[in-house]
Amino acid sequence: MKNSSSTSEATKKQQCALTNLYFGLLVFATLYAGGLIFYAYRDNWPALLLWLVLLPCARWVGLRLSPLTSKWRGYGSVEDKLPSSVNKAHIEVTVYSHNACPFCPILKRRLGALQKEMGFTLSEIDLTVKPKIATSKGIKSVPVVEVGSNRLVGNATTEQLAQLIADAQLTGASAPVSAL
Repeated sequence: MKNSSSTSEATKKQQCALTNLYFGLLVFATLYAGGLIFYAYRDNWPALLLWLVLLPCARWVGLRLSPLTSKWRGYGSVEDKLPSSVNKAHIEVTVYSHNACPFCPILKRRLGALQKEMGFTLSEIDLTVKPKIATSKGIKSVPVVEVGSNRLVGNATTEQLAQLIADAQLTGASAPVSAL
């Protein structure tokens, strides 16, 4: 697999290591379960109910606000740069993501919009529940966009994604398999 090196330094940092994401989920699950047990043992049902609802909501809000705070946290801007023009591409694009990565929804949204213009087939694989796929493919960070033998790791602009797809189309990457 070739890794695209056309990304800027700030964009290279806009990726999440899978080991950190899995460790974060383990810590969250432990704290969540520990809080539930603690408040149930203390018979503090209002606190238990708040813990049950507010902790997952706080995690969700933190993930959704992450793109707004990425510049302050040293990740750089997540602003998009649109391509000047795109051509149709009859090719298969695969995106590997994780539900705790703040950059994955941004990249998937950009790929979805690009898919409408370019007409490629998009496959999404969530590595949250399929870590063996990441191991077998050698994926250590997400998001990952794979087109033929080309791979782009980390958040990318729409322009970079369109270029990756166009380059794969030129090198003759595999076309999507149609169901019979």
